[in-house]
Formats: sequence, C-alpha cells, structure tokens
Amino acid sequence: MAVQSKFLAVGCVVPWAEPLVGAIATQSWANPQYGPGGLSLLREGLSADQVVARLTDADDDRAQRQLGIVDGLGRGATYTGDECNDWAGGRVGPGYAAQGNILVSAETVDALAETFEVTAGKPLAERLLDCLDAAQAAGGDRRGQQSAAILVVGPEQGYAGLSDVLVDLRVDDHERPLEELRRLFGIHQELFGSTPRSQWIEVDDALRKELEDRLAVLGFERLDDWAGEENLEERVDGEDAIDPFVLGELRRNSAP
Repeated sequence: MAVQSKFLAVGCVVPWAEPLVGAIATQSWANPQYGPGGLSLLREGLSADQVVARLTDADDDRAQRQLGIVDGLGRGATYTGDECNDWAGGRVGPGYAAQGNILVSAETVDALAETFEVTAGKPLAERLLDCLDAAQAAGGDRRGQQSAAILVVGPEQGYAGLSDVLVDLRVDDHERPLEELRRLFGIHQELFGSTPRSQWIEVDDALRKELEDRLAVLGFERLDDWAGEENLEERVDGEDAIDPFVLGELRRNSAP
C-alpha cells in the first residue's frame, strides 16, 4: 500500500495489510473499520469484490466512501461512492487497485495503474514509490500535498525475521512528502536492505587486520558490537565475509 494526500498523517488511516491475506485502502471520508473488518473477511476466504460489497452494503455512508482491495490471490477491486468529491474514481488490474478522490483529473489514477503495470519485476516498495511519483506528476490531489505513507508486508520479512512488516514509513506533514518518503526509504534500505551474499567480500588476513584496526579506532573489539550501535546489525553475519556496504561505512566512520 502506498498513499499521498492533503491530509495530516494519512498513513495512520488509509493503509491496512496482512501477509498472504490482502491489502486495503480506505479513503474519502475514510471508514477505518474497513481495515480490520475487511482483513477479517479476506481471512475467511472472500474475494476482493465480495469484501468490497460486504463492507459497503453495511455502511449507511457508503455514498461518501472510497475503497480499494487486493486479496491474497492478487485480485483487485475498487469502489467509489457517488457522493465523493470530484474527481473521484479508480482502476483495477492484476495485483493492484488504484483510486483517488479530490484529484485534478482521472490522469492521476491512470498514472498509478500504468506505472504499476510497467514496473513489474522491480521490488514492490520501489514500484509503489514510482506510482506515487507518477500520480503526483499527473496532477495528484488538487488541494496540494501534505502527507504520504508506504506499507509493505510479507511473512517474516521484517526486522530479524521476527516481524511481517518489511516497510512501514510515514511522512505526516511536509511540503514535499514524496521527496521526504524517498529519503526515508533510502535510509531504510541502508540499514535493513541486503547485498546479495555473492557480492560480499571474503575476509582474508589483510582485511581482518584492517577491520581490527578500524574497530579499535572507534573503541570496539568486535564488528557485531559496532554494527549494533550503528543499527547495521541486519547486515552482519559471521566473520568470514563482510557486506561491502558495512565495510564502506566502517571505513568512513574510522577515517582520520
């Protein structure tokens, strides 16, 4: 899920997701109950279309609501009530539901959908950020910008494999929230991303001596201890090889 809006802290209202179950966006006079309620229905095996129908049929204010769902099988469904503020509407396709309200035009939603389609093969978080950028370039919220958020989940893909939350970043109030979201995502990747193991550098005697000397300059005996203090512990695994990003950071921090 990714979202931008002229709304304070949009990330605490719109996005909901559960691994292998689905993702839900509740928008336009958002009904936050659509999030947990919709995920519960998806967990029972209902399709995205069925969940949209179930949620909106039970909501007396559905004419003002907007809703997007992708279920665990990648089926998308979108709903826009006939009293949502113009421009409002949505599109669906394989693996996505794109919608918006109070937009400059339909081109914003088209940009979301088309960008998602043409970026197949890239990591999901990067695709979603690309979609937000394209939507803003196509007009975006006609009131302007304020906040943005991205939420990506997957089984045991979060911190230390002990969380299902891979990415959960929010910009609550900013003149250029998409730029700030990109900046935060860059930091996230530096700390929690990974270099393919095949690209790690073997620690031979010369490199081991360099590591020891650089750690000593910083007041550490073990790489694990320094990495933990720098929040790089997810990029350290044993002593026989080192992630080139970690080596670069160690060299930078210990430079005269």
